[in-house]
Amino acid sequence: MKKTTISTLVLGTLLTMGTQFAFAAPDWTKVPKRDVSVFHPGVTPIEWVGKKSDHSGTAGLKKGETCVGCHEEKGTLNFNFKRLADKELEPKGAPATMIYPVAVQASYDAANLYIRLTFKAPAGGADKGDKDNEVKATVMFPDSKVTQAEQVGCWAACHIDARTMPGADEKKTKYTKDGSYELMQWRSAKGAKVGDGKVTTERKMDGGTLGAKAEGAKAGDIYTVTFTRKNPGEGKTIPFGLAIHGDHATGRFHHVSLGYTLGIGAAGDVKAVKQ
Repeated sequence: MKKTTISTLVLGTLLTMGTQFAFAAPDWTKVPKRDVSVFHPGVTPIEWVGKKSDHSGTAGLKKGETCVGCHEEKGTLNFNFKRLADKELEPKGAPATMIYPVAVQASYDAANLYIRLTFKAPAGGADKGDKDNEVKATVMFPDSKVTQAEQVGCWAACHIDARTMPGADEKKTKYTKDGSYELMQWRSAKGAKVGDGKVTTERKMDGGTLGAKAEGAKAGDIYTVTFTRKNPGEGKTIPFGLAIHGDHATGRFHHVSLGYTLGIGAAGDVKAVKQ
């Protein structure tokens, strides 16, 4: 009986240690950072992106070029921010800061994919519609059925008739005409629920299948947000996009990234490190 008890205790200890090792948080000091610029897009939904008279890059998109391939230069974006801030493309008023970097890190183990975002969310926004959350951070993952998903990132879900667009239906959210996006969102309000949702014909912030978890902290003026989701599979390259709502912003008054790729033991704009 005594030997059995000792053996059981030893086995239990080993199992506990194994669980801790399998699900231990990544050592972020061993994971490289990749800066991704997020910017205020104004009123530039997918309809604007695809209209030649508005967007000169339409021809390139038809040839299969990506937004990142055209607009990312020397670690930043080459947009005409004066145009993005004018009344035509931002009728309510542009934020004081049109663009800023988000440091992105990614790691994975057998069960999970971890994504860490580090950024300074500037003040000076033109909209403060979310009184509860100073900041929200969102990661979206389009599937292969979303038209131009790997080229345009989240833009395929942003439409001219969605809420907070000029004259649009306040009840209409982001949506897709084909395929879907999975999303996860961290909110800064104390005790706020982590968003684990999906965008199809409408956006739902819960009921998703990512198994998303998120933790966030603010040190000085720097936010660090760490997401955990199910590992989609080693050897895969998946598209993703970021959205940061800062300074209590809501709706389209966010800063967003272009479309990037994340490699899980594979090539990608951001490469996840196995731990």
